[in-house]
Amino acid sequence: MTLREAQATVDEWIKTIGVRYYNELTNTAVLMEEVGEMARLMARLYGEQSFKRPEDAEAAPKQLADEMADVLFVLICLANQTGVDLTEALHQNLAKKTKRDADRHANNEKLR
Repeated sequence: MTLREAQATVDEWIKTIGVRYYNELTNTAVLMEEVGEMARLMARLYGEQSFKRPEDAEAAPKQLADEMADVLFVLICLANQTGVDLTEALHQNLAKKTKRDADRHANNEKLR
């Protein structure tokens, strides 16, 4: 599925199952909540924090994928609401980064 297809799919889902979009401010808050849930898992999977129960650790990789999908879903909702074409935005963003960082990362000793 392309980003453009994802935007259309989410829009159709919202209109047929989700009833309507939450307003932009609510969706921004929901996005922060979803990013926090993903960050919590990342801290336990890749950071120093531990899971409270062993079974939580077993389920975590699948849960991480679900949390990332939640983040993407809400981000797509916000893009749809604000008229952002994520495909075009990503192309423009990569072009900006390529121009700006053409030598920056290659010359960064910390990345070697």
